Amino acid sequence: MIGLKLSWRYFLHRRISILAVISVALCVFIVVVVMSVMNGLVNEFKEKNHRFVGDCVIRASSLTGFPYAAEFIQQLEKQSFVHAVSETVQGVGLMTRPGSSWNVGIDYIGLDPVRHSQVTHFAQTLGYHADHPERAFQPSYAPEMDGCILGIDLILYRRPDTGQYDSPDRPWPTQRTISSFPLNPKGGLARAGLDMVSTKTFYYSDHSHSGLVKPDGRTIYLPLEQARILSGMDAPLVRSSTIHIRFADGVSVADGVRQVQQLWQTHVQSCKDKPYAEMLDDVRVLTWQQDRREFIGPMEKEQLMLTFLFLMLGIVTVFIIFVVFYMIIGHKTRDLGLIKSLGMPASRVAAIFLGFAAIVGLIGTAIGMTAGCLFLWKINAMENWLYDHYGWRVWDRAIYAIDQIPNAMEWPVLACVAAAAVAACLLGASVPSIQAARQSPVRALQVSQI
Repeated sequence: MIGLKLSWRYFLHRRISILAVISVALCVFIVVVVMSVMNGLVNEFKEKNHRFVGDCVIRASSLTGFPYAAEFIQQLEKQSFVHAVSETVQGVGLMTRPGSSWNVGIDYIGLDPVRHSQVTHFAQTLGYHADHPERAFQPSYAPEMDGCILGIDLILYRRPDTGQYDSPDRPWPTQRTISSFPLNPKGGLARAGLDMVSTKTFYYSDHSHSGLVKPDGRTIYLPLEQARILSGMDAPLVRSSTIHIRFADGVSVADGVRQVQQLWQTHVQSCKDKPYAEMLDDVRVLTWQQDRREFIGPMEKEQLMLTFLFLMLGIVTVFIIFVVFYMIIGHKTRDLGLIKSLGMPASRVAAIFLGFAAIVGLIGTAIGMTAGCLFLWKINAMENWLYDHYGWRVWDRAIYAIDQIPNAMEWPVLACVAAAAVAACLLGASVPSIQAARQSPVRALQVSQI
């Protein structure tokens, strides 16, 4: 008890303690704000990718696709661990507007909107048919024509500064012509001469806002069979590019993918004597994280680098605490001599100053944590105020595909930051505390020292 009282007394009577508390509070504030925002961005981006592809993806490694997908889909639909299955056809092409010289390179995805919405969140991305995905490819102004769903940035052309798209009440009458080179199963051109390019005009029926840059700015969605014709996957045998799978509730992604891999290996063996069976050898069964690794990986590396930088910031905090306690103990030589001359063991002396460090850490952490949480709570309101009055944003919504700055406070992250801050204070004070505990009372009480 006497040790705790001395620790508290030293804290209250040393002005330099304020410097230590402010240093800890600033470090905690910075780490809480930046890590919460960064973790929010990464988690939100991962969730968007998960919603975009489902739990598991069976993907061809080339644009030629793979055959016998329908047979495997029938097997999957009989499995209790599978909730829904959807196949897609994917290709690249050129999109033009009839009567205009405007054109742009695009990726197109052919799909069944109802089945695909059961596996992914595709229906929720639609602007006009979110509640009725079965009508997504039916233009309201020309129901008898083949419709197409455009990535929102392909139809509105530019993301607004506010991040909120101002789309019309209904699709306006407009057409898009898609041109693509159909490929045969060997990867060559399916046709020669003047007919080597497949071209078809579609009518704009809806747009998709997934929140992902590439799908929203480069992808057009087409009816499944029309996409097969454009890509050449309709002959000499029907092919698909991907199979998307959503697992039943309670089935983990790892367990579900492992079972799908076993079924796929059995399927490949059963097709080994069929035509073009060799195309199945390059098909991969992936988790959604593996399938989207190309996009998720860079953000995870940025998050890791940011964590490393904050470790460096923690080292700075340790050094500041070390300097503060070295100065405090240097001015408490007489007190140390008196305490040790009364018989207090070295361990108790060290505990006094470590308790002092713990008090600094706890108070600094509490202040920094409170300020960080309040700042996160108001961060979007403050950014909106800056935009309304000065036209400035932290992240320009015309460039970054976010609606608002993530400000969710994750308690595990806050707990780790708090524990690390207190540990940094104890670490910084450990060397001066040990030196104080080992100091000789005779030398401490010398006249020259007094």
